[in-house]
Amino acid sequence: TGAQQSATVANPASGASPDLLPHFQLEPEDVYIVKNKAVSLACRATPATQIYFKCNGEWVHQGDHVTQHSTDRSTGLPVMEVRIEVTRQQVEKIFGLEEYWCQCVAWSSSGTTKSQKAFVRIAYLRKNFEQEPTAREVSIEQGIVLPCRPPEGIPPAEVEWLRNEELVDPELDANVYVTPEHSLVLRQARLADTANYTCVAKNIVARRRSASAAITVYVNGGWSTWTQWSGCSTSCGRGWQKRSRTCTNPTPLNGGAFCEGQNVQKTACTTLCPVDGAWSEWSKWSECGTECTHWRSRECSEPAPRNGGRDCHGPELDTRNCTSELCTHAAPGAEDVALYVGLVAVAVCLVLLLLVGVLVYCRKKGGLDADVADSSILTAGFQPVSIKPSKADNPSLLTIQPDLSTTTMTYQGSLCPRQDGPAKLQLPNGHLLSPLGAGRHTLHHSSPAAEGADFVARLSTQSYFRSLPRGTNNMAYGTFNFLGGRLMIPNTGISLLIPPDAIPRGKIYEVYLTLHKQEEVRLPLAGCQTLLSPIVSCGPPGVLLTRPAILAMGHCVEASAENWSIRLKKQSCEGTWEDVLQLGAEPCTELYYCQLEAQACYVFTEQLGRFALVGESLSMAASKRLKLVLFAPAACPSLEYNIRVYCLSDTQDVLKEVIQLEKQLGGQLIGAPRVLHFKDSYHNLRLSIHDMPSSLWKSKLLASYQEIPFYHIWSGLQPFLHCTFTLERLSTSTCELACKIWVWQVEGDGQSFTVNFNIAKDTRFSDWLVPDEVGTPALVGPSAFKIPFLIRQKIISSLDPPGTRGADWRTLAQKLNLDSHLSFFASKASPTAMILNLWEARHFPNGNLSQLAAAVAEVGKQDGALFSEAEC
Repeated sequence: TGAQQSATVANPASGASPDLLPHFQLEPEDVYIVKNKAVSLACRATPATQIYFKCNGEWVHQGDHVTQHSTDRSTGLPVMEVRIEVTRQQVEKIFGLEEYWCQCVAWSSSGTTKSQKAFVRIAYLRKNFEQEPTAREVSIEQGIVLPCRPPEGIPPAEVEWLRNEELVDPELDANVYVTPEHSLVLRQARLADTANYTCVAKNIVARRRSASAAITVYVNGGWSTWTQWSGCSTSCGRGWQKRSRTCTNPTPLNGGAFCEGQNVQKTACTTLCPVDGAWSEWSKWSECGTECTHWRSRECSEPAPRNGGRDCHGPELDTRNCTSELCTHAAPGAEDVALYVGLVAVAVCLVLLLLVGVLVYCRKKGGLDADVADSSILTAGFQPVSIKPSKADNPSLLTIQPDLSTTTMTYQGSLCPRQDGPAKLQLPNGHLLSPLGAGRHTLHHSSPAAEGADFVARLSTQSYFRSLPRGTNNMAYGTFNFLGGRLMIPNTGISLLIPPDAIPRGKIYEVYLTLHKQEEVRLPLAGCQTLLSPIVSCGPPGVLLTRPAILAMGHCVEASAENWSIRLKKQSCEGTWEDVLQLGAEPCTELYYCQLEAQACYVFTEQLGRFALVGESLSMAASKRLKLVLFAPAACPSLEYNIRVYCLSDTQDVLKEVIQLEKQLGGQLIGAPRVLHFKDSYHNLRLSIHDMPSSLWKSKLLASYQEIPFYHIWSGLQPFLHCTFTLERLSTSTCELACKIWVWQVEGDGQSFTVNFNIAKDTRFSDWLVPDEVGTPALVGPSAFKIPFLIRQKIISSLDPPGTRGADWRTLAQKLNLDSHLSFFASKASPTAMILNLWEARHFPNGNLSQLAAAVAEVGKQDGALFSEAEC
C-alpha cells in the first residue's frame, strides 16, 4: 500500500479541496504475457469523473477502455473502475527500445491523480542450462557441491533438486542445503546419498530439467584386527604359524579401494618334541634286613619324560624275600640297646662339630664379601677383561688378552656366576676381576685376517646369496657361539650386537651384516611414504635366536607422533616387504622392538633378515634431515671450475658413499656440511650462487637458480642427488674464489654457504676425510662388550627379581632414561639383560662405565641389603 501511495501523483486544481481529489482503490500491477495470451490491466478510483490509461506516454484509445461505475456505500462518493487489454503485438512493437508500461490518470472537479506504472513483459524460459551438475565419485563423509545455473528467463526461474525423481527438501534433511547460487551442498556424503541428482528450473512459462548427475559414494576398505596366531604347523620340530585379517573394517563398497598390505602373516615356530621316559638300570640288591627282605630300585631318568612325553610304566622298587644272619625276629637284648645309644651319641657329636666348622667358614667368607659402598671399586670392576692392564702389586688379575688371530680362543675359568643365595649384587672387597674358576670354555670364531673372498665363496653356496651385494666393502662377518659378539660396518653407524646366550649353547652360527645400495634392492613406497634409513641385511635369514640381537642404524627423520607414522619393514622369504612394527603403537609381536633416538634407531629382533625404516607423513609439518655437502676439484688446469652441491639423507652411510665417490673424482670438501630440514610441503629444493666477483669469475648457469624436484628428495630412493655450478674464471692467474651458495626449500627453511678458498692450493683428501672407526668389523666373545661377563651376570641376577622399595631393573631403566620401554623389557625373561644390551649397543666403544656404575650403585642404595655406606 505504501509503494502504491508513493507512486501515485496528485495534481489538485487551484482553490480546490484536497479531500475531493481522486484516490486509487486499485492500481495496475506488473504482469507477464505468457505465449500469445493478452493480459488485463485495471484501476479503480473515487471520486472520479473520468479515468484513462496512458501506455508508454501515449493515451490509450477511449474505445479500448471498459468502464464500470458504482457508488461507495460508506461515503456515498462515485467509484469508477476501468480495464484495458494489452496484447503481445503491442509489447513487441517497442521491444528492444524500452520496457512497455501503462499508467492510470483519474480526474475529478478538484484535479487529477496518476497511478503507479505497471510494466508488461513477455515471459519466457530458455531451454539450455548455463551450468549443469556433473557425475562424481566421492569418499564417504566427504563434502559434495553440485553446481546448477538455470536457463535465462523472465521472470527468473526458481530452482529445486530431485534425488532419484524425489524432491530434496533441506527442511527435512539437515545434511543438505541449497546455496543462493542454486548449488546443492551435501555436508557429509552418506551411502544413502548415492543417487541420480537432477536440477529443475521453472517459472510461469515452462519447467526445464538438467541432465541427471550420478553421485557414487564409495567406501575404501580397512583391515580388521589380526586374529590370534595359529598353532604351530608341526607338533615336533620347526614349523610355521600364521595369523590373518580381513578387509572388512569397513568392507570396500561402490568401487572403493581394497586394503593395501598382506592379509596373512607367517612366522617361524619351534615345537619341542615330546620325549618318553625310560627306566635306568636296576640298582644292586640291598643287604638282607631284619624283615628277611631285600630290595633294589630304578629311576625314570634315561631319559626323563619331558615336553609332554609319557612316564615310565612299571614299579620303581622291587623287593624279595631273603635269608641271612640278620634275618631274626627276636627282641634286642640289653647289650644291643647300649650299643645303639653309643652310636647315636657319636653321631650327634659329629653333627655338632660339622655345624661349628660351617659357621666359622661362613664368617670368614662373609668378611671377604662385605658390601661395597665406594662406586670406584665397581667402576674398576667394569673394565673389559681383554684390555685390563696388569699391575705388579696384584698378580692375581686376569691380564692376558685373547689372541684373535687364531681360529680358537681358550679361556681359563668358569663363565657362570657363583650362586650365593638370594642376596643381591654382593660384590667382594677385592678387585672384581679376581682369577676365575677351574672350568675351561672354547670359543670358535673367524680370523680377522681371513680374506673376505673366502667368506663370500662360502656364502655363494647358500640360496639367499643372490640377494646380497657383491664384494665385501660394506659387509662384516664372523662366527659366533653362546658368548655372543658384535659386527660393525666402519663409518656407517651400522652394527649388530649379538648378546651372550642369544645363540644356544652347543651351536655355532656364521653371521654376516651388510649394507645395501638403494639401487640393488627394490623397496616399494606408496603415497607420502619415504625411506628414512639405510637398507640393512643381517643373516643368515631364518636363524632363530633365544634372545634378541640389536641392529643399530642411522635415520634422517625429525620424529613426532603428530607428524609421522613410522614403520619397521622386513623383507619376507617371498621377497615382499611387510610391516613388522609400527613405532609408537602397541607391538603386535614380541619378536621385534625399535628404540628410536634423535639420529639412530636400535632394532631388537629374534629373527635375522633385511630391515628398513619407512615413514609416512601425516601433515605438511613433517620433515626429514638433509645433509648439504659442497665439493670442488682439488686442481683446476682449465678455466672451467665446477662446484658440486650434494643433498643427502642425513645418515653416515650415505656420506661415506659420497666421500668414496669424490675421492675417485679427485674432489675436496668446501666448508663444513650443513643440515637442512626438508618438509613435506610438495615444494622443490632450490640452489643458487651469489656474490661472485664479476671481474674475476662468471657463472655459466643460464637461469638464476637450479631446482631438485620434491619427489626425488622425499622418496629417499635416490641417494646422491646434487647440482653442479659451472664457473669460468676470466684468467688462469685467478686462484681465489669467494661467493655464497644458497640452498632452500620454496616456502621453507634454507641454508647458505660462504665459499672462500684458494683453488691452487693442494688440499689432500685425507685432510678432511671422516676418520675411520677404531676397531675391527667383527668382535667376538668378551672383547665385544664393555661390561665383563661376571659383573653382567651379578647385575642381572640381582636386579631381575622385584626388589624392596623398587630397587630392581625398573629403577635402573629410569636412571638410564629408558623407562618409556618398560613394557617391552618386562615381556622378556631377563629385563635387566635387555637394558644392559641396549646400553652396550648405544655406547660401544666409547661408553662411560663410571656413569653406568654410578647408576647401578644408586639402585643398590635404595635397598640396605645391597650396599652400605663405607667410612673413608
